Amino acid sequence: MSRVRSVFVCRDCGAETLRWEGRCPTCGEWNSLDESVASQLDVRAGSRGTKSSRVRRLGEANGERSRRITTGFGDVDRVLGGGLVPGSVVLLGGAPGIGKSTLLLQLAGDLVGRGTAVLYVSGEESAEQVALRADRLGTASDVDFLASSDLEDIVSALHRSRPAVLCVDSIQSMSSRQMTSAPGGVAQVREAASALQREVKAAGVACFLVGHVTKGGALAGPRTLEHLVDVVLHFEGQRSGEHRILRSSKNRFGSVDEMAAFRMGAGGLEPVPDPSALFLSQETTETGGAAVAIPVHGSRPILAEVQALVARARFASPQRVCTGFPGRRLAILLAVLEKKAGVALGEQDVFVSVVGGLRMADPAADLAVVAALASAGADRPYPSGFAFFGEVGLGGEVRGVSHGEARLRAARGAKLTRIVAPAALERELTGNADVLFMRHVREIADLLEREAAP
Repeated sequence: MSRVRSVFVCRDCGAETLRWEGRCPTCGEWNSLDESVASQLDVRAGSRGTKSSRVRRLGEANGERSRRITTGFGDVDRVLGGGLVPGSVVLLGGAPGIGKSTLLLQLAGDLVGRGTAVLYVSGEESAEQVALRADRLGTASDVDFLASSDLEDIVSALHRSRPAVLCVDSIQSMSSRQMTSAPGGVAQVREAASALQREVKAAGVACFLVGHVTKGGALAGPRTLEHLVDVVLHFEGQRSGEHRILRSSKNRFGSVDEMAAFRMGAGGLEPVPDPSALFLSQETTETGGAAVAIPVHGSRPILAEVQALVARARFASPQRVCTGFPGRRLAILLAVLEKKAGVALGEQDVFVSVVGGLRMADPAADLAVVAALASAGADRPYPSGFAFFGEVGLGGEVRGVSHGEARLRAARGAKLTRIVAPAALERELTGNADVLFMRHVREIADLLEREAAP
């Protein structure tokens, strides 16, 4: 018998309080407390406490590690850190219609084709609907399927079929019969995710959970959902476009910010072998305000074109608009350009965009953004074949970054012949005649004067 109590749960941080308040006492958000009925459930009799915990040395646990399960999608395995870890929970989030279910169904089909048992659970579609998609994709016909949103039914099916991989689409549609709150609510999502996590870890089953996102792009549900899972993947892209990007923001088994690119075709999602081609402009005409950056996402350098536009301000406060680059970082770079390099853009509207919708968080993209801003301010383009990487300090110095050799190889693979790099890497990158080393941002103006196309 479950013990039931009424609590108020914060939608943003997941904190609980026994009474309603206008402001969450934990995170400070206003009007974020929702009433829910919390209960301590036992979804399967005897599911807890059957295996007593004992103290072990880490060396013993290390020897009992299971090998990873490869999905058949090399890029997905790389984003996961080398494949699926038995007993892990992976949360796959994305906007409606972006292709989360398509990706999951293709992964399930490939896993079954490689001899891995998969149980696919859908709480939003019937078996006939999913079968139609599977026929179109030409895969997943041998996947075990369960159309249910009932948590107890899913746990029971998991124990009966004993798959190696469990796919749940979606976690917001799951609910427990022992709770009175509506499906998708804070209490239901938290309890469903917690119960599934306990079951798959006890059984050594890798689990995919599909999650919805809010209008702001954040994962829907309590914040504790992201803390509960082992891996958080974001599936992004424009619904009207054909390209999709899969990136990780949390990974207990590998590096974060890994990225994989896909193309949506008639037969489903196809991996893009060279993602740099998505983020480089196909136009051969040289235009002012464009520069090629070489940021590293996880362990992989990706080439991306940065475009900048400078225009006369129409209002008293100039605009600063960024797409794919942190706005606060742009404000710092504009101040450094004006103070240390004499490029005054403070009284003008500045717009910065990364081609292809890529989001650059690597500090090594600073130098390319500075180069694009200087080119836009002078309205003079760089010759084709230039690429930039390096972090810019508050004193205007160009700081060294990691993965110098990998960035050079990526640039040369894209047939870029002139690479501008930090002077701090001169010893590491010695013998590369196509590299121009830069110590200070004031050298950008000299570079424009000397190299800019007429």
